[in-house]
Amino acid sequence: MKKILTLFAVIGLIAFSSCEGPEGPPGRDGDANEIFEVTFDFTSANNYGRTFVLNPVIGVNDNILVYELVNTNNGIDTWALLPQVYYFNNGTAQYNFDFSFDQFSIFIDSNLTLSSLPASFTNNKTFRVVIIPGTVFGKSANKPDYSNYNEVIKRYNIDDSNVKKLN
Repeated sequence: MKKILTLFAVIGLIAFSSCEGPEGPPGRDGDANEIFEVTFDFTSANNYGRTFVLNPVIGVNDNILVYELVNTNNGIDTWALLPQVYYFNNGTAQYNFDFSFDQFSIFIDSNLTLSSLPASFTNNKTFRVVIIPGTVFGKSANKPDYSNYNEVIKRYNIDDSNVKKLN
């Protein structure tokens, strides 16, 4: 009986180790944390959002965090993790984002008429995008507070001294 079980185990190991699926899209190197910044206006012409191409594409398990620049005081930037909800007299609006392996979008979602939002909410908005490889995202016992931009870049050893600006 032990010989039969051992034989089945060996056959199963050989059969499963030789299986392959289709190759996925190429991704970034496993340790290639990346950070960049976008500034744009939310308008009716862009449907109150923008989509940006990721080149190169990210890996299937990689993650993107997007932060809104909410304040600059004495040259020190304050960043808030999206989604960010804002309350107005007649309802709410929020900055939000989504992503896939080859692009990401930042947009406004609201129960208000988007054209009624104040210019300070829609014009010249800056966001910082952080790409974290799936090989490290959320796998550590000492995970950072993802809402804290400075803690995230410190934890994942991301150099934000020379942030790429996307158009």
